[in-house]
Amino acid sequence: MPIYMDRHDLPEAVTAEHVAKIHQEDLKIEHKFGCKGLTYWFDDKRKTAFCLIDAPNKKAIEDMHEFAHGGMPNSIIEVDPSIVESFLGRIEDPIKAQKTNLNIINDPAFRIIMVTGFMNKYLSSREEFSNKSAFQNYKNTIVKILIRFNGSLVKKKTNCFLISFESISDAVLCAIEIQTEFKNFINSNGHSSLSLKIGLSSGIPITEKDNFFEDTIKLAERLCNVVLGQINVSSEVKDLYESENLNVAIDSEWVRTINPSDEKFLNILMDFTEKIWANTDLKVEDFSKNLGLSKSQLYRKVKSLTGKSLNSFLKEFRLQKALNLLNNQKGNISEIAFETGFNSPAYFSKCFFEAYGVLPSRYMESA
Repeated sequence: MPIYMDRHDLPEAVTAEHVAKIHQEDLKIEHKFGCKGLTYWFDDKRKTAFCLIDAPNKKAIEDMHEFAHGGMPNSIIEVDPSIVESFLGRIEDPIKAQKTNLNIINDPAFRIIMVTGFMNKYLSSREEFSNKSAFQNYKNTIVKILIRFNGSLVKKKTNCFLISFESISDAVLCAIEIQTEFKNFINSNGHSSLSLKIGLSSGIPITEKDNFFEDTIKLAERLCNVVLGQINVSSEVKDLYESENLNVAIDSEWVRTINPSDEKFLNILMDFTEKIWANTDLKVEDFSKNLGLSKSQLYRKVKSLTGKSLNSFLKEFRLQKALNLLNNQKGNISEIAFETGFNSPAYFSKCFFEAYGVLPSRYMESA
């Protein structure tokens, strides 16, 4: 049977003991609905609970909860238990909870999500560089740093890592340590074309979206890939860090904090861009109209956030999409050019060469 996780938003007066009692009511009658409760998480600070349940479908979970205690979930999604474990550290009750009569679990599912991204400015040296043992040694160093700061490696690719943390201090200090080691690596090996960026955001595993930690991962990716800065963090990450560290300010030499208004603008900008980026007739006026800003306001906000003009930002976004298509060999150069919003293959090739130091045709041959 599939595995589901549900979210319950709870009243302020609810305690971990209340949730444990409610959970026991579910366990008493779960067999009537073909369900099996695996474990749950309770966050006393945020008054949320998340149940992990083996069930035939979502309705069976709703019926079970309603029959047992009437507490209906606010949201339910299907999940991969291995993904749940990689983010949250377990898919069964913790041992310490099993020793209590009520099996009380006071264990938040709130996490800090880190996305790291490497970029090599010139793709012509991509293969040569990626084979360097020094780069592999540095990536191995990242894994060791994560272990030291209690990070859980969720996903590892050639050029990016996705990591989950329980502690906000561990997450921020880990990001700074990773960047410190990266600077040492660059100084020792002289690869100035390589850069490393990190984005940090925080949140709960289930919102109103369909995927696990979807909102939190998306923001961390945008902070990493779009915003100008070495380590970019959300306003919530900053506030939590300073609260956890007795109002000691986050290190601004390394870390850029995105304030709530810029965070909102970033999400609006990216949501719109991801919908219309392939339109070859797209103009600055389209962004101004849909984002509700004048051209000058739009220019200032995009420039401040990304370090680029809107046209440069859009062109780089399209080139990244084209790079993905080239890597997956999805079409020829002309098809990819038009599919990614460029008016002509010649202009696409020119932009690609200026950005990456190699023609797309040559890159495709070496892929």
